[in-house]
Amino acid sequence: MKTYYSSAHLGHAPRQEFEHGTLNPAVEIPERAERVRASIEERNLGPILAPQEFDDAPIFQVHDRAFVGFLTHAYDEWRRDYPDGTSDALPSAWPVRGMRQRREGQIEAKLGSYGFDTASPITRGTWQAARMAANTALTAAQTIAEGERAVFALTRPPGHHAAHDLFGGYCYLNNVAIAAQFLTDRGLRSAVLDVDYHHGNGTQAIFYGRDDVLFVSIHADPSFAFPHFSGFADEKGEGAGEGFNLNLPLPAGTTWPDYSNALDPALSRIADFAPDVLLVSLGLDTFERDPISAFKLKSEDYLRMGRRI
Repeated sequence: MKTYYSSAHLGHAPRQEFEHGTLNPAVEIPERAERVRASIEERNLGPILAPQEFDDAPIFQVHDRAFVGFLTHAYDEWRRDYPDGTSDALPSAWPVRGMRQRREGQIEAKLGSYGFDTASPITRGTWQAARMAANTALTAAQTIAEGERAVFALTRPPGHHAAHDLFGGYCYLNNVAIAAQFLTDRGLRSAVLDVDYHHGNGTQAIFYGRDDVLFVSIHADPSFAFPHFSGFADEKGEGAGEGFNLNLPLPAGTTWPDYSNALDPALSRIADFAPDVLLVSLGLDTFERDPISAFKLKSEDYLRMGRRI
């Protein structure tokens, strides 16, 4: 199987994130993707290839142009206002109920209007890494459209929390949504299966009102897990998209038997949808020793999951 990967992700190396009431060393760091790449090489799973370059058109099919412009220049604007060079850009205030969004003007206002958490720093290399991650997903999608049966896009930063005009959850551009839209624009019927520990709120939001892309997610119940405000079982889509969004939230401590049971309705719904292409948001933070998650899957469970899918 071909793997597409770009070393540009190494430039996105956040220092810290604010979580659980404290400022901590960043969790989503280059080592996570590098371990995956090294394992692919060690196990000789197939060639690791550089992605192609794509213009912005496929990204604008999913993301707001002004939002993309913000991401492109956010770090430079931050550095202009805070020139000491020791901090990454993080939002510190948000336009909650009764307040106005400000997507023009000072960088603090833009960060609060476009970002939704305190765990997604924008660093010197964030935009370049996010843009190349989108190229990586698009190259994989194009390879599938040309007839390849299966491809792995090793993308970092991840993407499934990024919405049409929001970043957060370590995500800046929604790679899987960009790839799904790219395939849809080429006449292919796409379904997205998200197996990350956290609900893919961004992917859900992008396709929530549509019936041409199915979104199915198995994740930790948002009653206790990030992103807290999205991913409940009663969120089934709206308008034309009603019935084309399926959330299967699970409790803390979930082990393989219960996770496997959740796969049954997930895969059944996908089979009923009969897609031409299945895109899997392969979050591995359901692992029993993941530092920010509370599921208990073991290494061998991912082989079982793969066979089932």
